[in-house]
Amino acid sequence: MLHDRVLVRLTPEEGERRSTGGIVIPATAQVAKRLAWGDVVGAGTNVRTVKVGDRVLFNPEDQFEVEVHGQAYLVMRERDVHAVASERTEHGTGLYL
Repeated sequence: MLHDRVLVRLTPEEGERRSTGGIVIPATAQVAKRLAWGDVVGAGTNVRTVKVGDRVLFNPEDQFEVEVHGQAYLVMRERDVHAVASERTEHGTGLYL
């Protein structure tokens, strides 16, 4: 990957979901714009906050899709990542004092 680009593999959705009220939402139901989770499999040299192996939250509709060895990936800029969910323990307990 070059510059500030990130290569992400989409996490497959489970199908049916359940709302907080207990209503079952089928996989075929259309939902308004929805962010998706994916796994970072490649990062460019200028990427600062994301590393390979992190799970990231992003809008899949605004990204470019590419196929490598039969596997579909998305290519995006680092600024298009909304959140990073990782198990980094570099700050100890995770408390900001």
